[in-house]
Amino acid sequence: MKISIRRSRRAAIAVALGSVLALTATACGDDGSGAGGDKGNEGSGKGQITFWDNNGGVRTDVWKEIIADFEKANPDIKVKYVGIPSDSIQSKYDTAIQGGGLPDVGGVGAAMLAGVAAQNALEPLDARLKGSSLNGKLTPGMIDSVRSAGGGDELFTIPTSANNGTLWYRTDLFEAAKLDPPTTWSKFYAAADKLTDASKNKFGYTIRGGEGSIAQALDAMYGQSGITSFWKDTKTTVNDPKNVEALEKYTALFKKDTPSADVNNDFKKMVAQWDSGDIGMLSHNLGSYQDHLKALKGKFRGIPNPTQDDGTRVQVSNPVDGLGLFKSSKNKTASWKFIEFAVSHASNSKWNESAGAIPSNTEAAKDAWIQSAEATKLAAESLNSGTIKIVQLPYYLPDWNTISKADNEPNFQKVLLKKMSAKEFLDTLAEQLNAAQAEWNEQMG
Repeated sequence: MKISIRRSRRAAIAVALGSVLALTATACGDDGSGAGGDKGNEGSGKGQITFWDNNGGVRTDVWKEIIADFEKANPDIKVKYVGIPSDSIQSKYDTAIQGGGLPDVGGVGAAMLAGVAAQNALEPLDARLKGSSLNGKLTPGMIDSVRSAGGGDELFTIPTSANNGTLWYRTDLFEAAKLDPPTTWSKFYAAADKLTDASKNKFGYTIRGGEGSIAQALDAMYGQSGITSFWKDTKTTVNDPKNVEALEKYTALFKKDTPSADVNNDFKKMVAQWDSGDIGMLSHNLGSYQDHLKALKGKFRGIPNPTQDDGTRVQVSNPVDGLGLFKSSKNKTASWKFIEFAVSHASNSKWNESAGAIPSNTEAAKDAWIQSAEATKLAAESLNSGTIKIVQLPYYLPDWNTISKADNEPNFQKVLLKKMSAKEFLDTLAEQLNAAQAEWNEQMG
């Protein structure tokens, strides 16, 4: 466990709760030079603002289109775009909060929202939304999700999109092997085995062993175990015996029905490997749809994660992405205009069509492209079916991102390599989560 990170998170919680810790305010200008705790001001509504994209590279092109549209509609405002890879965005925010250099507007996903908000860096947005053209046009469930992730009281981001765990599979390979679509976990495992011929470098599945592995493993684990709550009283259910058994079965796929290189797979490597090779199935969210479309044309489908044999569908919550306005901004008026524009019908539809994600804007969610994007349509129908069981991950814990990434991704690799048992891995994860939850409960009184 990384004690220095833990201490910084605890300090952050103390700031958010009004404790004696105070962050030193530094001078900041329109270039986004503020630090956490700086008050900023409304500004003139003109000039330059800085925007940090929290998935730089992957979504750079569509953001530049939206920025160009915004600047055409608002010629007195210029937006400086800074694309930051998703695997380094949290550390960038943490560094800027302490030392200066925060943007005016930034992408803040629900998984890291609590940690950023707890450091007093984000502007509460309830009042601005109430007086906005967006009021009443955002999906209530997404609003609830980001409010909960930020601590439960104030709204610190305007949601832009929701994602969903998706099982992508090669329809050509399934048809050739006379396999049913992998709609249940039983069919999934049978297909993974039948489609594997390691001697010909053909595999049934590609598993995520590198960055971002924990969320995917949890999704597979709870989906199989059928456990529907992350907490039982004050303790997490991650190391429940049913979950241990499920994870043992899932990780046993490694090197048997998956390539050995999967131990280092982040999502980019995993997606590229699936798109270019002879691998039957891939677990990833809706965001890789465009990549598959370009590489595989009509030879694939994306369906919601498998159900149990009786049709019960359990999955973990997917973090809702959103845009935050930083307190240190010296031009909050212009920054809020940009957020409003980015989440308006046309822009929100454009962004989500590019990403294959579910729009937060209810008008955008009715657009024609969703009907033709089968994976997105099925995901939205599944989420809105009323029968799905969602295991709500504790994004509100300021330690969540650290625990689920830096602390335990290396341990998950050890499980794949059989250097750590699934039980030992989950017991370690549970110990950290229980401590973080106890600390949160204590701080909240």
